[in-house]
Amino acid sequence: MIPAERAHLFVAALSHRGMKKGKNNEDRYAISSYYLAEDDDTPLLFAIIADGVGGHLAGEVAAEMVVDYVSQAVAESDAKNPLTIIEQAVIGASQAVNNLAAEDERKYGMGATCVCAWIIDNRLYTGSVGDSRLYLMHGATIQQLTTDHTWIQEALDKGILTPEQARTHPNAHVIRQYVGGKNLPQVDFRLRLHSDPANKDEKVDARRSNQGLPLKAGDTLLLCSDGLTDLVWNDEILEIVRSGKDLESAAKTLINTANERGGHDNITVILLSLPQDGTKRNFKKFLPWIIAGGITLLIGLAIFIGFVWHLVQPIETLTPTVTPTVVVAPELSLTPEFTTPSTLFPSPTEISATYTPWPTNTPQPVE
Repeated sequence: MIPAERAHLFVAALSHRGMKKGKNNEDRYAISSYYLAEDDDTPLLFAIIADGVGGHLAGEVAAEMVVDYVSQAVAESDAKNPLTIIEQAVIGASQAVNNLAAEDERKYGMGATCVCAWIIDNRLYTGSVGDSRLYLMHGATIQQLTTDHTWIQEALDKGILTPEQARTHPNAHVIRQYVGGKNLPQVDFRLRLHSDPANKDEKVDARRSNQGLPLKAGDTLLLCSDGLTDLVWNDEILEIVRSGKDLESAAKTLINTANERGGHDNITVILLSLPQDGTKRNFKKFLPWIIAGGITLLIGLAIFIGFVWHLVQPIETLTPTVTPTVVVAPELSLTPEFTTPSTLFPSPTEISATYTPWPTNTPQPVE
């Protein structure tokens, strides 16, 4: 894949350490944009969030390793098998984190949750480990696409707890798996949609088959760490995002809302949205036309300014300066003398034209 300067989606991302005094920000995230190949301008975007856990303040080390390792693996791939690429990248990152933890006792037990979204053209591929989440907002609905790997989620699936009981349960932060542990994580590729079958035996295969979900104009994706979802509920997330003037303001409001309610954990959000008109933000394809149009506009503007400037200049008239010639009469003699009469011809009049220099007008370049 070839790195792109601009994403084909609208993007906003923000991370905050939260309001707990003395707590480090152990969240890490990355967003990367690409084109498929030199001869294929299909746009791609990869986004990932990792939330560090354990390891005596080494959680941020694990989270950064996961983000860097997975992002690099995706960048070096050919994007032909997105799920396989994600799975191998996450497993490789887990082994790297575990190896580092084994070498340094201060980092023992460190790890990280992980959620990623890979949008190839307008199709979504995702994988997750732990309790960082991915949401899809479509119109007036919001859907959690990923499944938490937590004790609480298992209790909800078995009907032991209700969603209201789960919000305040003491085991709310007990996760079942993470990246970096001794046991390799099982990357979850289930995509939960409203149209999933009710039969539990069919859910796993059906949800995995949802991968490659085509996104529509105006759809918005939210990747976030649990510092947000512990304190801001799904319907509130939807309202904040849909009422925000843009994605950046929505991201700020999401984090501010969580902090106003205690902000007991790090909070990281990534918002990705397809343009409302459905067009791709593919600047590479139209860049030569944009440059040519800009140059033509600048030249035309310079000519127009010069023409207008010429019209408003006053017309100058050359005014001659006349220097008169003084004729001195001859002295009178008492004795008449007969001389041949002479005809007095005046000296030629000297005309010296006065010119006013033409003003200098150097058009300033148009930025």
